Amino acid sequence: MRALRIGLGLGVVVWTAALFLLPGLLFPIGAFICHQRPDRSFFFHGSQLPVCARCTGLYAGAAVAAPIAMIAATISRAGRARWLLAAAALPTAITWTTEFAGFAHFSNLARFTAALPLGFVAAWLVLGELRPPPPQINTPRT
Repeated sequence: MRALRIGLGLGVVVWTAALFLLPGLLFPIGAFICHQRPDRSFFFHGSQLPVCARCTGLYAGAAVAAPIAMIAATISRAGRARWLLAAAALPTAITWTTEFAGFAHFSNLARFTAALPLGFVAAWLVLGELRPPPPQINTPRT
């Protein structure tokens, strides 16, 4: 479990950095997970990122959470985890639904920002769940 936890935590940080540093190399991979619309994507040094602004926000949120979660995240109760995830998904759900219904058009920065909490909380919960339980202290019975 420890290797999986470290691999996932490190993987999301490396993936997020690679989105900015190697966009041309990752563009074909991005096509499997994102629509890659240029009008909904950020450009970095003249190159379109391999995923849209919303996906970039998800990955950036996860990349910020990963190192913190490796140190501080603990296993959450299932009910609490569901509520946290639902609350974190709310900004993304609101912006996506509002745009889909045609009521508003959000900027890429707004899409990115709305997705940050969802990426952060998802990474926090996954890495917290993979954290080894604290050692049990056996106390002698008297």
